[in-house]
Amino acid sequence: MNVHIIMLIVWVAIAVLFFIGEMVTEGFALMWFGIGAVAGALFALLRLPIWSQILVAVAVSAVLFGLSRVFFKRVTRKASKEGVAADRMIGKQGVVIERIDPMTNKGMVRVTHEEWRADSIEGTPIESGAKVEVVRVEGVRLIVKVKEE
Repeated sequence: MNVHIIMLIVWVAIAVLFFIGEMVTEGFALMWFGIGAVAGALFALLRLPIWSQILVAVAVSAVLFGLSRVFFKRVTRKASKEGVAADRMIGKQGVVIERIDPMTNKGMVRVTHEEWRADSIEGTPIESGAKVEVVRVEGVRLIVKVKEE
């Protein structure tokens, strides 16, 4: 069997292993190495020397990995400033749309066009129409306090 065919098989196997590894792990690290292995396989298909196959596989992987880190750093920096999931509600102001009553465990608030179940931080009822501020999030409920005007 020709060395170029063997290298093509090796590169494809490496790429498949990286892609499978990407599917079972978090993040986007292994995918770039799989794409680098595909580039190495293309060089093997073109019957280029093994050193060039390795060089292109490493270069493609490194460039894609580096670019993805820059992209994800920007995305995660923006998300951490805005807060993630329900945590973005902390500090926001809203209005009580259903009386918050600790005795009946009922109450709803509207914050930034979203309606949430809510509890009073003081454990006291808050009447419908009152302005509130979100103090924290517990599960799917906002913990609020009456907004001082």
